[in-house]
Amino acid sequence: MKIEVVDKNGSGILYKLAEAIGASVRGRFVDIPKKLGEGYMTGFTWGNDLRMMIRNYYIKEEIVLERKNEFPEGKENIIFFLSGIFDSSLQQQEHLMAEQPSVSIFMQSVSSVIAMPQNTFFRSITIAASREYLQERFGSLKHPVISNILSPNDTFIYETGISQAIITTASEMIHQPVPESLENHYNKLKCEELLCHIFALLLQREEIPPGSIHIKDIKAIYAIKYHLQANLDKAPDIASLAQDAGMSEPKLRKLFKQTFGKGVFEYYQFMRMQEAARLLKENHLSVSEVGYQLGFTNLSHFSRVFEQYIGLKPKKYSTSNF
Repeated sequence: MKIEVVDKNGSGILYKLAEAIGASVRGRFVDIPKKLGEGYMTGFTWGNDLRMMIRNYYIKEEIVLERKNEFPEGKENIIFFLSGIFDSSLQQQEHLMAEQPSVSIFMQSVSSVIAMPQNTFFRSITIAASREYLQERFGSLKHPVISNILSPNDTFIYETGISQAIITTASEMIHQPVPESLENHYNKLKCEELLCHIFALLLQREEIPPGSIHIKDIKAIYAIKYHLQANLDKAPDIASLAQDAGMSEPKLRKLFKQTFGKGVFEYYQFMRMQEAARLLKENHLSVSEVGYQLGFTNLSHFSRVFEQYIGLKPKKYSTSNF
C-alpha cells in the first residue's frame, strides 16, 4: 500500500496516516485496524519546536509512506528515530520480525519516503525538534558531530546504538506511572531525557570532522547496511560492496564510519552479536545453534566475540535476567 501526504510543518502526519489506512482514533491513540495488524500509534506536540510519535504495532501488509515536505527554508526539523527500543505489549508471534535497535538522526528532508515492511513489529519513538530548540539546550557541547547536526548548512545522517538508559526511559513512557492529567508534561520531560541520552552517546564518538553527504550516497550506504543485516553469516567483502554502491573503497569506508560511527566490519560484528543476543533470549536457541547460524565454525571464538560486544559469555547471557 502506498500513501502520499503533504507535510507543511511536520504535524498532522499521524492522523493523515490513520485516515489513509482506515484506523480508528481513540483520544490521542490511533489503533491499527484488525485487517492490517494490531497495536497503536500515539503522539504529543509541544508548540512548534518539539513533537514526538510512538509506534507500537505490527502490520501484515507493507506500507510505503511518501511525504512531500513543504516547510519554510531553514525551518526543517531534526528527526531522532529510535527504533526497536522497548518490548512490545503485543503477543509475540514467530512469523513476525523485530526492528533493529538503533537511533538515527537526520534532517527532515531525508525522511521523504518511509517504508513499513509487512510482518514487522514497530516499537519506536520519533522525536522532531527545531534547530533553535536543540541549539538552546545542546549548543554548548563541543563535538564535531553535534556541531554538524546543529548547523543549517550540510545534509547529514548519523546512526548510533541504543543505551540501557534509552531503553529504560522509553519503557517508562510506555508504562507511564502518572494520571492522564499529567501525561503531557510527563512525556515532554521524558522526551527531553531521551535527547540527553542520545547526545551523551554522540559525545562518545571519535572526534573526526564530518563532511556533507549527498542523498544518493545516503541511500547507497543504507543499502550496504541492509545487505550486512541480511547476510550476518558471511563476512563483508568491501571491494564488492563498493562496486555495487558505485563508489571507491576509501569513500565507502569514510561515509560508512561517518554515518554509523564504526567501520564496515566492526559494524557487521556489532549487528551479528545483537542478533546473537536476540536469538539466545527471544528464540531460546542454544549457544551452538546461534553460533553456527551466524557463520561461526569455532564456538570458542564465537563466545569470545560475544563477550567482547555484550559483556557476558553467551551461556551466562542466555540465563540472565536482562
